[in-house]
Amino acid sequence: QVKLVESGGGLVQAGDSLRLSCAASGLTFSVHATGWFRQAPGKERDFVAAMTWSGDNTDYADSVKGRFTISRDNAKNTVYLQMNSLKSTDTAVYYCAVRAAYWGGGPYVNIDSYNYWGQGTQVTVSS
Repeated sequence: QVKLVESGGGLVQAGDSLRLSCAASGLTFSVHATGWFRQAPGKERDFVAAMTWSGDNTDYADSVKGRFTISRDNAKNTVYLQMNSLKSTDTAVYYCAVRAAYWGGGPYVNIDSYNYWGQGTQVTVSS
């Protein structure tokens, strides 16, 4: 059974940094494409960042380019989202997602490309 657990969210001020973590059990990140999405109150879940299974290619939403970085530690089987220069508009619940297919293309920006999701972690940025 696949389980994804996000952590690292919290309440910060604008301009601060946070690093979100997504730990997996039941699968190995190194053979699956992964992504981060976020959902603000009353809005749809939106793409934030994605990484191919190899880790060689990444993609980011325009709103976070240059501020957020997706990365992975294969030894810890954990995916990270480093968030710098946070803005109030980054306030949302952040979700880790994994594509069930082994290897494959990507990075995948479409929410429907992912099969497994974590429970989410709240990030609140005060201005």
